[in-house]
Amino acid sequence: MHRRIIAPGALAAASLLLAIPASAANHTPGAPGIGDPYYPNYGNGGYDVSHYDLRLQYQPRTDELQGTATILARTTQDLSSFDLDFLLDVSEVRVNGRQAAFARSGEHELVVTPAAPLAEGAQVTVVVRYSGVPSKKTAYGFTTWHRTPDGAVAADEPESAWWWFPSNDHPSDKATYDVSVAVPDGTQAISGGTLQSTSSKLGWTRYNWRQNKPLATYLSTLAVGRFDITTGTSDGGVPVLNAYSEDLGDNDGAARASVERTGELVDWLSGYFGPYPFASAGGYVPNTTTGYALETQTRIYYSPRQFANGANTSVVVHELAHQWFGDDVSLKGWKDIWLNEGFARYAQWLWSEHEGEGTTRELADYVYASHPADDAFWTVAPGDPGPEHQFDAAVYDRGALAVQALREEIGDDAFFAVLKGWPAEHAYGNASVADFQRYAERVSGRPLAALFDTWLFQPSKPAARAARAASLAGAGSDVARPRSWKRIEATNGVHRR
Repeated sequence: MHRRIIAPGALAAASLLLAIPASAANHTPGAPGIGDPYYPNYGNGGYDVSHYDLRLQYQPRTDELQGTATILARTTQDLSSFDLDFLLDVSEVRVNGRQAAFARSGEHELVVTPAAPLAEGAQVTVVVRYSGVPSKKTAYGFTTWHRTPDGAVAADEPESAWWWFPSNDHPSDKATYDVSVAVPDGTQAISGGTLQSTSSKLGWTRYNWRQNKPLATYLSTLAVGRFDITTGTSDGGVPVLNAYSEDLGDNDGAARASVERTGELVDWLSGYFGPYPFASAGGYVPNTTTGYALETQTRIYYSPRQFANGANTSVVVHELAHQWFGDDVSLKGWKDIWLNEGFARYAQWLWSEHEGEGTTRELADYVYASHPADDAFWTVAPGDPGPEHQFDAAVYDRGALAVQALREEIGDDAFFAVLKGWPAEHAYGNASVADFQRYAERVSGRPLAALFDTWLFQPSKPAARAARAASLAGAGSDVARPRSWKRIEATNGVHRR
Protein backbone atom coordinates (compact mmCIF):
# COMPACT_ATOMS: atom_id res chain seq x y z
CA MET A 1 0.00 0.00 0.00
CA HIS A 2 1.27 3.47 -0.87
CA ARG A 3 1.67 5.96 1.96
CA ARG A 4 -0.08 9.10 0.74
CA ILE A 5 1.47 12.50 1.52
CA ILE A 6 -0.42 15.74 1.00
CA ALA A 7 1.59 18.10 -1.21
CA PRO A 8 2.12 21.54 0.39
CA GLY A 9 0.22 23.29 -2.40
CA ALA A 10 -2.73 21.00 -1.85
CA LEU A 11 -3.45 21.92 1.77
CA ALA A 12 -5.71 24.80 0.83
CA ALA A 13 -7.75 22.52 -1.39
CA ALA A 14 -7.96 19.63 1.05
CA SER A 15 -11.11 21.00 2.65
CA LEU A 16 -12.92 20.29 -0.60
CA LEU A 17 -12.91 16.64 0.42
CA LEU A 18 -15.45 17.50 3.12
CA ALA A 19 -17.86 18.85 0.54
CA ILE A 20 -18.14 15.71 -1.57
CA PRO A 21 -21.74 14.47 -1.45
CA ALA A 22 -22.84 11.12 -0.13
CA SER A 23 -23.47 9.90 -3.68
CA ALA A 24 -19.67 9.69 -4.00
CA ALA A 25 -19.94 6.41 -2.11
CA ASN A 26 -21.02 4.86 -5.41
CA HIS A 27 -17.82 6.08 -7.05
CA THR A 28 -14.39 4.54 -6.60
CA PRO A 29 -10.81 5.71 -7.14
CA GLY A 30 -9.18 4.98 -10.47
CA ALA A 31 -6.42 2.40 -10.25
CA PRO A 32 -2.88 3.77 -9.74
CA GLY A 33 -1.66 1.52 -12.57
CA ILE A 34 -3.18 0.61 -15.91
CA GLY A 35 -2.60 -3.12 -15.36
CA ASP A 36 0.54 -3.84 -17.37
CA PRO A 37 2.36 -6.76 -15.66
CA TYR A 38 5.77 -5.45 -16.76
CA TYR A 39 5.25 -2.08 -15.07
CA PRO A 40 2.29 -2.42 -12.66
CA ASN A 41 2.39 1.20 -11.48
CA TYR A 42 2.65 2.82 -14.92
CA GLY A 43 -0.40 4.42 -16.44
CA ASN A 44 -3.67 4.79 -14.56
CA GLY A 45 -7.19 3.39 -14.55
CA GLY A 46 -10.56 5.07 -14.86
CA TYR A 47 -10.11 7.42 -17.81
CA ASP A 48 -8.86 7.72 -21.36
CA VAL A 49 -7.04 10.84 -22.60
CA SER A 50 -7.82 12.30 -26.03
CA HIS A 51 -5.62 15.43 -26.01
CA TYR A 52 -2.78 17.12 -24.12
CA ASP A 53 -2.27 20.87 -24.38
CA LEU A 54 1.08 21.81 -22.81
CA ARG A 55 2.09 25.44 -22.36
CA LEU A 56 5.62 25.60 -20.99
CA GLN A 57 8.44 28.00 -20.21
CA TYR A 58 11.97 26.68 -19.75
CA GLN A 59 15.15 28.42 -18.62
CA PRO A 60 18.19 26.39 -19.76
CA ARG A 61 20.60 28.19 -17.44
CA THR A 62 18.85 26.98 -14.29
CA ASP A 63 16.88 24.01 -15.65
CA GLU A 64 13.67 25.57 -14.35
CA LEU A 65 10.47 24.47 -16.05
CA GLN A 66 7.05 26.07 -15.55
CA GLY A 67 3.95 24.66 -17.16
CA THR A 68 0.23 24.43 -17.49
CA ALA A 69 -1.14 21.15 -18.80
CA THR A 70 -4.73 20.96 -20.01
CA ILE A 71 -5.84 17.36 -20.39
CA LEU A 72 -9.01 16.31 -22.20
CA ALA A 73 -10.26 12.88 -21.20
CA ARG A 74 -13.30 10.62 -20.91
CA THR A 75 -14.00 8.60 -17.79
CA THR A 76 -14.28 4.83 -18.13
CA GLN A 77 -15.83 4.26 -14.68
CA ASP A 78 -17.56 6.22 -11.94
CA LEU A 79 -14.64 8.03 -10.32
CA SER A 80 -14.14 9.53 -6.90
CA SER A 81 -10.48 10.27 -7.70
CA PHE A 82 -7.89 9.48 -10.34
CA ASP A 83 -4.12 9.41 -10.72
CA LEU A 84 -1.70 11.16 -13.05
CA ASP A 85 1.92 10.09 -13.53
CA PHE A 86 4.08 13.11 -12.66
CA LEU A 87 7.09 14.28 -10.64
CA LEU A 88 7.29 18.08 -10.70
CA ASP A 89 5.82 20.40 -8.07
CA VAL A 90 2.11 21.10 -8.51
CA SER A 91 0.52 24.34 -7.37
CA GLU A 92 -3.05 23.90 -8.60
CA VAL A 93 -5.35 21.33 -10.18
CA ARG A 94 -8.78 22.03 -11.62
CA VAL A 95 -11.30 19.51 -12.91
CA ASN A 96 -14.05 20.85 -15.16
CA GLY A 97 -13.22 24.37 -14.01
CA ARG A 98 -13.44 23.65 -10.27
CA GLN A 99 -10.53 23.49 -7.89
CA ALA A 100 -9.58 19.93 -7.01
CA ALA A 101 -7.65 18.44 -4.12
CA PHE A 102 -4.42 16.64 -4.93
CA ALA A 103 -1.88 14.51 -3.11
CA ARG A 104 1.34 12.62 -3.77
CA SER A 105 1.44 8.84 -3.61
CA GLY A 106 4.26 6.38 -4.18
CA GLU A 107 7.18 7.16 -6.48
CA HIS A 108 5.44 9.08 -9.25
CA GLU A 109 1.70 9.31 -8.64
CA LEU A 110 -0.34 12.51 -8.37
CA VAL A 111 -3.76 11.65 -6.93
CA VAL A 112 -6.52 14.12 -7.95
CA THR A 113 -9.83 14.31 -6.10
CA PRO A 114 -12.40 16.45 -7.96
CA ALA A 115 -14.84 18.68 -6.10
CA ALA A 116 -17.64 16.43 -7.35
CA PRO A 117 -17.41 12.75 -8.35
CA LEU A 118 -17.25 11.94 -12.06
CA ALA A 119 -19.74 9.67 -13.79
CA GLU A 120 -18.64 6.99 -16.23
CA GLY A 121 -18.55 8.29 -19.80
CA ALA A 122 -18.17 11.94 -18.78
CA GLN A 123 -15.99 14.34 -20.74
CA VAL A 124 -13.42 15.80 -18.36
CA THR A 125 -11.05 18.76 -18.59
CA VAL A 126 -8.13 18.68 -16.16
CA VAL A 127 -5.81 21.68 -15.72
CA VAL A 128 -2.55 21.22 -13.83
CA ARG A 129 -0.23 24.14 -13.01
CA TYR A 130 3.28 23.14 -12.07
CA SER A 131 6.96 24.07 -11.87
CA GLY A 132 10.28 22.61 -10.85
CA VAL A 133 13.79 21.60 -11.80
CA PRO A 134 13.42 18.29 -13.65
CA SER A 135 17.06 17.25 -13.22
CA LYS A 136 16.54 17.20 -9.45
CA LYS A 137 13.69 14.68 -9.66
CA THR A 138 14.16 10.93 -9.63
CA ALA A 139 11.83 7.95 -9.46
CA TYR A 140 12.82 4.36 -8.76
CA GLY A 141 16.41 5.57 -8.55
CA PHE A 142 16.73 7.04 -12.05
CA THR A 143 15.98 10.07 -14.19
CA THR A 144 15.14 10.32 -17.88
CA TRP A 145 15.67 14.08 -18.08
CA HIS A 146 18.99 14.65 -19.83
CA ARG A 147 20.84 17.91 -19.32
CA THR A 148 23.00 19.27 -22.13
CA PRO A 149 25.52 22.14 -22.13
CA ASP A 150 22.83 24.47 -23.53
CA GLY A 151 19.56 22.93 -22.37
CA ALA A 152 17.92 19.58 -21.85
CA VAL A 153 16.25 16.63 -23.57
CA ALA A 154 13.25 14.48 -22.62
CA ALA A 155 13.49 11.20 -24.54
CA ASP A 156 13.52 7.73 -23.02
CA GLU A 157 11.71 4.40 -22.96
CA PRO A 158 9.50 3.19 -21.33
CA GLU A 159 9.06 6.49 -19.46
CA SER A 160 10.03 10.15 -19.90
CA ALA A 161 6.82 12.18 -19.58
CA TRP A 162 6.89 12.29 -15.75
CA TRP A 163 9.69 14.85 -15.83
CA TRP A 164 7.89 17.43 -17.95
CA PHE A 165 4.11 16.90 -18.06
CA PRO A 166 1.40 14.99 -16.14
CA SER A 167 -0.05 12.09 -18.09
CA ASN A 168 -1.59 8.65 -18.23
CA ASP A 169 1.77 7.13 -19.02
CA HIS A 170 1.13 3.91 -20.91
CA PRO A 171 1.19 3.28 -24.68
CA SER A 172 -2.38 1.99 -24.65
CA ASP A 173 -3.67 5.53 -23.93
CA LYS A 174 -2.68 7.54 -27.01
CA ALA A 175 -3.68 11.16 -27.58
CA THR A 176 -3.04 14.17 -29.78
CA TYR A 177 -0.80 17.00 -28.54
CA ASP A 178 -0.21 20.73 -28.70
CA VAL A 179 3.17 21.62 -27.18
CA SER A 180 3.97 25.31 -26.77
CA VAL A 181 7.37 26.14 -25.28
CA ALA A 182 8.90 29.54 -24.49
CA VAL A 183 12.71 29.66 -24.29
CA PRO A 184 15.23 32.53 -24.18
CA ASP A 185 15.90 34.20 -27.53
CA GLY A 186 18.66 32.42 -29.42
CA THR A 187 17.56 29.02 -28.07
CA GLN A 188 15.26 26.60 -29.89
CA ALA A 189 12.58 24.26 -28.56
CA ILE A 190 12.19 21.08 -30.61
CA SER A 191 9.25 18.69 -30.33
CA GLY A 192 7.28 16.30 -32.51
CA GLY A 193 4.74 16.98 -35.21
CA THR A 194 4.59 20.20 -37.21
CA LEU A 195 5.85 23.61 -36.14
CA GLN A 196 2.69 25.70 -36.30
CA SER A 197 4.24 29.09 -35.46
CA THR A 198 6.88 30.99 -33.49
CA SER A 199 6.71 34.35 -31.76
CA SER A 200 9.10 36.52 -29.76
CA LYS A 201 8.42 38.87 -26.86
CA LEU A 202 10.55 40.44 -24.13
CA GLY A 203 13.55 38.20 -24.70
CA TRP A 204 11.62 34.94 -25.06
CA THR A 205 10.72 32.98 -28.19
CA ARG A 206 7.73 30.63 -28.15
CA TYR A 207 7.60 27.53 -30.37
CA ASN A 208 4.19 25.95 -31.04
CA TRP A 209 4.23 22.29 -32.09
CA ARG A 210 1.26 20.08 -32.99
CA GLN A 211 0.85 16.31 -33.16
CA ASN A 212 -2.44 15.75 -34.96
CA LYS A 213 -2.30 11.95 -34.83
CA PRO A 214 -2.49 9.87 -31.64
CA LEU A 215 0.79 9.59 -29.78
CA ALA A 216 1.90 7.29 -26.96
CA THR A 217 3.34 9.24 -24.02
CA TYR A 218 6.79 7.62 -24.21
CA LEU A 219 7.02 8.74 -27.86
CA SER A 220 6.61 12.41 -26.94
CA THR A 221 9.79 14.46 -26.81
CA LEU A 222 11.16 17.87 -25.91
CA ALA A 223 14.61 19.26 -26.65
CA VAL A 224 15.82 22.73 -25.75
CA GLY A 225 19.18 24.09 -26.85
CA ARG A 226 20.99 25.82 -29.68
CA PHE A 227 20.26 23.90 -32.86
CA ASP A 228 20.86 24.24 -36.57
CA ILE A 229 17.51 23.37 -38.15
CA THR A 230 17.14 22.07 -41.71
CA THR A 231 13.89 21.59 -43.60
CA GLY A 232 12.86 19.93 -46.84
CA THR A 233 10.33 17.65 -48.49
CA SER A 234 10.81 14.08 -49.66
CA ASP A 235 10.09 13.02 -53.23
CA GLY A 236 6.92 11.45 -51.84
CA GLY A 237 5.77 14.78 -50.40
CA VAL A 238 6.59 14.22 -46.71
CA PRO A 239 7.81 17.40 -44.94
CA VAL A 240 11.11 16.81 -43.13
CA LEU A 241 12.58 18.83 -40.25
CA ASN A 242 15.92 17.91 -38.68
CA ALA A 243 17.89 19.64 -35.93
CA TYR A 244 21.56 19.39 -34.91
CA SER A 245 23.15 20.75 -31.77
CA GLU A 246 25.62 23.49 -32.63
CA ASP A 247 28.32 21.79 -30.54
CA LEU A 248 28.38 18.21 -31.87
CA GLY A 249 32.09 18.55 -32.66
CA ASP A 250 33.60 15.75 -34.73
CA ASN A 251 30.28 13.86 -34.87
CA ASP A 252 28.53 16.68 -36.72
CA GLY A 253 29.38 15.59 -40.27
CA ALA A 254 28.49 11.94 -39.76
CA ALA A 255 25.25 12.87 -38.01
CA ARG A 256 24.17 15.08 -40.89
CA ALA A 257 25.29 12.53 -43.50
CA SER A 258 22.92 10.06 -41.85
CA VAL A 259 19.90 12.03 -40.64
CA GLU A 260 19.71 14.23 -43.75
CA ARG A 261 18.75 11.08 -45.68
CA THR A 262 15.50 10.86 -43.70
CA GLY A 263 13.29 11.91 -46.63
CA GLU A 264 14.85 9.35 -48.95
CA LEU A 265 14.50 6.59 -46.36
CA VAL A 266 10.91 7.48 -45.49
CA ASP A 267 9.98 7.09 -49.15
CA TRP A 268 11.92 3.82 -49.42
CA LEU A 269 10.25 2.34 -46.34
CA SER A 270 6.84 3.43 -47.65
CA GLY A 271 7.35 0.93 -50.46
CA TYR A 272 7.29 -1.86 -47.87
CA PHE A 273 5.03 -0.52 -45.12
CA GLY A 274 2.56 1.70 -46.98
CA PRO A 275 2.12 5.48 -46.92
CA TYR A 276 3.98 7.37 -44.22
CA PRO A 277 1.37 7.79 -41.45
CA PHE A 278 2.22 11.26 -40.10
CA ALA A 279 2.27 14.91 -41.17
CA SER A 280 6.04 15.31 -40.84
CA ALA A 281 9.24 13.35 -40.39
CA GLY A 282 12.72 14.08 -39.10
CA GLY A 283 15.17 13.72 -36.27
CA TYR A 284 17.35 15.67 -33.91
CA VAL A 285 20.86 15.16 -32.55
CA PRO A 286 21.45 17.04 -29.28
CA ASN A 287 24.76 17.11 -27.44
CA THR A 288 23.87 14.37 -24.95
CA THR A 289 26.06 11.70 -23.41
CA THR A 290 23.54 8.87 -23.80
CA GLY A 291 24.25 6.00 -26.17
CA TYR A 292 20.80 5.21 -27.51
CA ALA A 293 18.38 6.40 -30.17
CA LEU A 294 14.60 6.48 -29.79
CA GLU A 295 11.69 6.53 -32.24
CA THR A 296 10.04 9.61 -30.74
CA GLN A 297 7.10 10.14 -33.07
CA THR A 298 7.92 12.19 -36.19
CA ARG A 299 11.07 13.69 -34.59
CA ILE A 300 13.50 10.88 -33.77
CA TYR A 301 16.07 11.28 -31.00
CA TYR A 302 19.64 10.30 -31.92
CA SER A 303 22.57 10.30 -29.53
CA PRO A 304 25.79 11.70 -31.06
CA ARG A 305 27.43 8.38 -30.17
CA GLN A 306 25.38 6.73 -32.91
CA PHE A 307 27.68 8.51 -35.36
CA ALA A 308 31.01 8.20 -33.58
CA ASN A 309 32.30 5.77 -36.24
CA GLY A 310 30.94 7.64 -39.24
CA ALA A 311 27.65 7.84 -41.08
CA ASN A 312 25.05 5.30 -39.95
CA THR A 313 21.98 5.07 -42.18
CA SER A 314 21.13 1.70 -40.62
CA VAL A 315 20.12 3.28 -37.31
CA VAL A 316 18.05 5.87 -39.21
CA VAL A 317 16.25 3.04 -41.03
CA HIS A 318 15.63 1.29 -37.70
CA GLU A 319 14.08 4.33 -36.05
CA LEU A 320 12.08 5.34 -39.12
CA ALA A 321 10.64 1.81 -39.40
CA HIS A 322 9.24 2.34 -35.93
CA GLN A 323 7.07 5.16 -37.25
CA TRP A 324 4.90 2.36 -38.69
CA PHE A 325 5.78 -0.45 -36.24
CA GLY A 326 5.54 1.09 -32.77
CA ASP A 327 4.30 4.63 -33.36
CA ASP A 328 1.43 4.28 -35.84
CA VAL A 329 0.55 0.83 -34.48
CA SER A 330 1.61 0.86 -30.83
CA LEU A 331 1.87 -2.11 -28.53
CA LYS A 332 -1.06 -3.01 -26.28
CA GLY A 333 1.26 -4.00 -23.47
CA TRP A 334 5.00 -3.88 -22.98
CA LYS A 335 5.25 -7.64 -23.49
CA ASP A 336 4.38 -7.02 -27.16
CA ILE A 337 7.74 -5.33 -27.76
CA TRP A 338 8.56 -7.74 -30.63
CA LEU A 339 6.06 -5.87 -32.79
CA ASN A 340 8.32 -2.83 -32.42
CA GLU A 341 11.85 -4.20 -32.38
CA GLY A 342 11.61 -7.33 -34.51
CA PHE A 343 10.27 -5.39 -37.47
CA ALA A 344 12.54 -2.38 -37.03
CA ARG A 345 15.51 -4.76 -37.05
CA TYR A 346 14.14 -6.56 -40.11
CA ALA A 347 13.89 -3.19 -41.87
CA GLN A 348 17.65 -2.90 -41.34
CA TRP A 349 18.06 -6.29 -42.99
CA LEU A 350 15.97 -5.13 -45.96
CA TRP A 351 18.14 -2.00 -46.21
CA SER A 352 21.28 -4.16 -46.14
CA GLU A 353 19.92 -6.14 -49.07
CA HIS A 354 19.02 -2.93 -50.91
CA GLU A 355 22.58 -1.66 -50.43
CA GLY A 356 24.15 -4.94 -51.58
CA GLU A 357 25.74 -5.58 -48.18
CA GLY A 358 24.00 -8.83 -47.26
CA THR A 359 20.58 -10.31 -47.99
CA THR A 360 17.95 -10.93 -45.37
CA ARG A 361 18.61 -14.67 -45.77
CA GLU A 362 22.36 -14.21 -45.31
CA LEU A 363 21.79 -12.12 -42.22
CA ALA A 364 19.37 -14.69 -40.82
CA ASP A 365 21.87 -17.50 -41.43
CA TYR A 366 24.63 -15.51 -39.75
CA VAL A 367 22.56 -14.73 -36.65
CA TYR A 368 21.35 -18.33 -36.42
CA ALA A 369 24.85 -19.79 -36.73
CA SER A 370 26.40 -17.24 -34.37
CA HIS A 371 24.47 -18.54 -31.35
CA PRO A 372 24.95 -22.21 -30.41
CA ALA A 373 22.05 -24.09 -28.88
CA ASP A 374 23.32 -23.56 -25.33
CA ASP A 375 23.66 -19.77 -25.75
CA ALA A 376 21.48 -17.80 -23.33
CA PHE A 377 20.40 -15.83 -26.41
CA TRP A 378 17.81 -18.55 -27.09
CA THR A 379 16.32 -18.45 -23.60
CA VAL A 380 14.88 -14.96 -24.22
CA ALA A 381 11.39 -15.19 -25.74
CA PRO A 382 10.87 -12.15 -27.99
CA GLY A 383 7.09 -12.62 -27.83
CA ASP A 384 7.14 -12.06 -24.03
CA PRO A 385 10.72 -11.40 -22.88
CA GLY A 386 9.94 -10.04 -19.42
CA PRO A 387 10.81 -6.52 -18.28
CA GLU A 388 14.40 -7.44 -17.41
CA HIS A 389 15.06 -8.64 -20.99
CA GLN A 390 12.80 -6.25 -22.87
CA PHE A 391 15.66 -4.68 -24.84
CA ASP A 392 18.07 -7.63 -25.02
CA ALA A 393 19.78 -8.38 -28.32
CA ALA A 394 17.57 -11.46 -28.70
CA VAL A 395 14.44 -9.30 -28.93
CA TYR A 396 16.02 -7.60 -31.93
CA ASP A 397 17.95 -10.42 -33.60
CA ARG A 398 15.85 -13.47 -32.72
CA GLY A 399 12.88 -11.17 -33.32
CA ALA A 400 14.08 -10.52 -36.88
CA LEU A 401 14.73 -14.24 -37.34
CA ALA A 402 11.05 -14.80 -36.51
CA VAL A 403 10.07 -12.29 -39.20
CA GLN A 404 12.28 -14.10 -41.72
CA ALA A 405 10.77 -17.45 -40.67
CA LEU A 406 7.30 -16.02 -41.27
CA ARG A 407 8.37 -14.85 -44.74
CA GLU A 408 9.65 -18.30 -45.66
CA GLU A 409 6.55 -19.98 -44.26
CA ILE A 410 3.94 -17.93 -46.14
CA GLY A 411 5.90 -16.79 -49.21
CA ASP A 412 6.87 -13.36 -50.44
CA ASP A 413 3.51 -12.31 -51.85
CA ALA A 414 1.63 -12.89 -48.61
CA PHE A 415 4.53 -11.68 -46.47
CA PHE A 416 4.84 -8.30 -48.13
CA ALA A 417 1.06 -7.96 -48.14
CA VAL A 418 1.18 -8.45 -44.35
CA LEU A 419 3.96 -5.87 -43.95
CA LYS A 420 2.02 -3.27 -45.89
CA GLY A 421 -1.44 -4.14 -44.60
CA TRP A 422 -0.70 -4.34 -40.88
CA PRO A 423 -0.14 -0.59 -40.30
CA ALA A 424 -3.37 0.19 -42.17
CA GLU A 425 -5.30 -2.51 -40.26
CA HIS A 426 -4.50 -0.93 -36.87
CA ALA A 427 -3.70 2.65 -37.89
CA TYR A 428 -3.17 5.00 -34.92
CA GLY A 429 -4.21 2.27 -32.51
CA ASN A 430 -2.73 -0.54 -30.44
CA ALA A 431 -2.19 -4.22 -31.10
CA SER A 432 -0.66 -7.34 -29.59
CA VAL A 433 1.49 -10.21 -30.86
CA ALA A 434 -1.67 -12.35 -30.85
CA ASP A 435 -3.42 -9.75 -33.03
CA PHE A 436 -0.53 -9.88 -35.49
CA GLN A 437 -0.60 -13.68 -35.63
CA ARG A 438 -4.31 -13.64 -36.42
CA TYR A 439 -3.80 -11.00 -39.10
CA ALA A 440 -0.96 -12.94 -40.76
CA GLU A 441 -3.09 -16.09 -40.71
CA ARG A 442 -5.98 -14.26 -42.33
CA VAL A 443 -3.85 -12.74 -45.09
CA SER A 444 -1.85 -15.89 -45.81
CA GLY A 445 -4.60 -18.45 -45.27
CA ARG A 446 -2.11 -20.52 -43.25
CA PRO A 447 -2.19 -21.70 -39.60
CA LEU A 448 0.80 -20.07 -37.88
CA ALA A 449 0.47 -20.93 -34.19
CA ALA A 450 3.31 -23.46 -34.25
CA LEU A 451 5.66 -21.10 -36.07
CA PHE A 452 4.97 -18.22 -33.70
CA ASP A 453 5.39 -20.46 -30.67
CA THR A 454 8.70 -21.86 -31.94
CA TRP A 455 10.33 -18.58 -32.89
CA LEU A 456 8.83 -16.20 -30.32
CA PHE A 457 8.05 -18.15 -27.18
CA GLN A 458 10.11 -21.34 -26.80
CA PRO A 459 13.28 -20.90 -24.67
CA SER A 460 15.40 -22.96 -27.05
CA LYS A 461 17.06 -22.75 -30.45
CA PRO A 462 14.57 -23.63 -33.21
CA ALA A 463 15.52 -26.39 -35.60
CA ALA A 464 16.53 -25.17 -39.05
CA ARG A 465 14.52 -26.33 -42.02
CA ALA A 466 16.04 -29.38 -43.68
CA ALA A 467 17.50 -27.54 -46.68
CA ARG A 468 18.92 -24.78 -44.54
CA ALA A 469 20.14 -27.23 -41.89
CA ALA A 470 22.37 -29.02 -44.39
CA SER A 471 23.94 -25.77 -45.53
CA LEU A 472 24.40 -24.45 -42.01
CA ALA A 473 25.78 -27.75 -40.73
CA GLY A 474 28.45 -27.66 -43.43
CA ALA A 475 29.41 -24.13 -42.52
CA GLY A 476 29.22 -24.64 -38.76
CA SER A 477 29.90 -21.39 -36.99
CA ASP A 478 31.85 -20.07 -39.98
CA VAL A 479 28.90 -18.59 -41.87
CA ALA A 480 30.25 -15.51 -43.62
CA ARG A 481 29.51 -12.27 -41.82
CA PRO A 482 27.54 -9.90 -44.07
CA ARG A 483 29.24 -6.56 -44.64
CA SER A 484 26.32 -4.71 -43.02
CA TRP A 485 26.46 -6.68 -39.77
CA LYS A 486 28.84 -4.46 -37.84
CA ARG A 487 26.58 -1.43 -38.29
CA ILE A 488 23.45 -3.45 -37.56
CA GLU A 489 24.98 -5.00 -34.44
CA ALA A 490 25.93 -1.54 -33.20
CA THR A 491 22.23 -0.77 -32.78
CA ASN A 492 21.53 -3.81 -30.58
CA GLY A 493 21.45 -1.64 -27.48
CA VAL A 494 19.90 1.31 -29.30
CA HIS A 495 17.08 1.66 -26.75
CA ARG A 496 18.91 0.49 -23.64
CA ARG A 497 19.26 3.14 -20.97
